[in-house]
Amino acid sequence: MKNTIVLGVIGADCHAVGNKVLDYAFTEAGFHVVNIGVLSSQEDFINAAIETDASAILVSSLYGHGEMDCRGLREKCEEAGLKDILLYAGGNLVVGKQEWEPVKKRFEAMGFDRVYPPGTPPEQSIRDLKADLNLE
Repeated sequence: MKNTIVLGVIGADCHAVGNKVLDYAFTEAGFHVVNIGVLSSQEDFINAAIETDASAILVSSLYGHGEMDCRGLREKCEEAGLKDILLYAGGNLVVGKQEWEPVKKRFEAMGFDRVYPPGTPPEQSIRDLKADLNLE
């Protein structure tokens, strides 16, 4: 299904509030959200995407280790047959205060299609996802 997305919080991160907000916002926007919750591994995201024929994986991280947790995800997706899946990442992705543009570029270099800084409203990623999936 073209509007199915997998949503979750990667790694050892147990921040659940933002995950629930995103789940609600994307559901209200018409997406079928498969929320794998917190403390999720790369394999959890990939398996859920395969099982549900998802069009996108949305990775959240708030505890600052998103860069480490997300490294290699694009390659694992491709190995699992998810060559064309959209990868989005957002939240507090790195430790400490860092300039956003270099962080964004590092995630794009890791194969993420869109990368969002802390505090990005869900409406922005919803608009982007609808555009990327040609749902508008």
